[in-house]
Amino acid sequence: MARSSITMLMVLISILALANGSYLYPQFYDISCPQAKHIVRCVVEKAVAKEARMAASLLRLHFHDCFVKGCDASILLDNSGTIVSEKGSVPNRNSARGFEVIDEIKAKLEEVCPQTVSCVDIMALAARDSTVLTGGPSWEVPLGRRDSLGASLSGSNQNIPAPNNTLQTILTKFKLKGLDIVDFVALSGSHTIGNARCTSFRQRLYNNMGKMHPDFSLDQSYDVELRQNCPRSGGDQNLFVLDPVSPTKFDNGYYKNLIAKRGLLSSDEILFTQSQQTMEFVKQYAENQELFFQQFAKSMVKMGNITPLTGECGQIRKTCRKVNG
Repeated sequence: MARSSITMLMVLISILALANGSYLYPQFYDISCPQAKHIVRCVVEKAVAKEARMAASLLRLHFHDCFVKGCDASILLDNSGTIVSEKGSVPNRNSARGFEVIDEIKAKLEEVCPQTVSCVDIMALAARDSTVLTGGPSWEVPLGRRDSLGASLSGSNQNIPAPNNTLQTILTKFKLKGLDIVDFVALSGSHTIGNARCTSFRQRLYNNMGKMHPDFSLDQSYDVELRQNCPRSGGDQNLFVLDPVSPTKFDNGYYKNLIAKRGLLSSDEILFTQSQQTMEFVKQYAENQELFFQQFAKSMVKMGNITPLTGECGQIRKTCRKVNG
């Protein structure tokens, strides 16, 4: 009787979701694969315990996926006879990581729920769990996305915001995906954890805006510190923490760093220096961590809703690195 009631409830939820024009809802796998969320959480927990940096990597993977063709796991596809992988794009090459963690989650899910849970939903859950495990907010992840049948190298190169893009360029890239300036500032706060490569910010130290001088919006002592391991040439892959105060803790320290002129990437610091509107958000989030957490959660759900494949579109891949044969 109880089982029947649960089934009826899930059917009702599905009908309501469709009536509202939404195919995504948190309970999507509650009957077809009730262990799904627990399995994702356990694997992510193990991976982050082994390497704290992995939390930021999994969060970034979700972001870099959604900004190309929508949230569809296209970033996970390897090169094949018909697919040119997004892993070779400028934003992802020698940078995107966490693929093995997604593979492990998928393998475990295939054992208990064959061809049921999509790779893209795994990424959405892993991003949420990574945030929570490092001290950040939690949110209900809408589920029911399906995986793409292809990838877009050009889309990955063109659509993902770059560290040296202007504020207007980044904002335009956000708006093209249905995200606004509030989402832009809040989602940038994910840089409270993780690392960046020397090649991502070198121009700020030596040739800002092509003018052969450093970025004067960068704290001078921080500039000197960064130059020690990010030389004018060489050392491209040298890693630097994005938040030197609390590098593995998801908090509002990122915004405090911007106010102190210690934002590592140009795309970070411009939030405080080039727009009165974004500056005000930075100040608010620096003063009120709970406000930042609330908006970050809302913006993550909004980002996760970027043109998902649902219904009969796409597929549920058996392995995340290739489309089903």
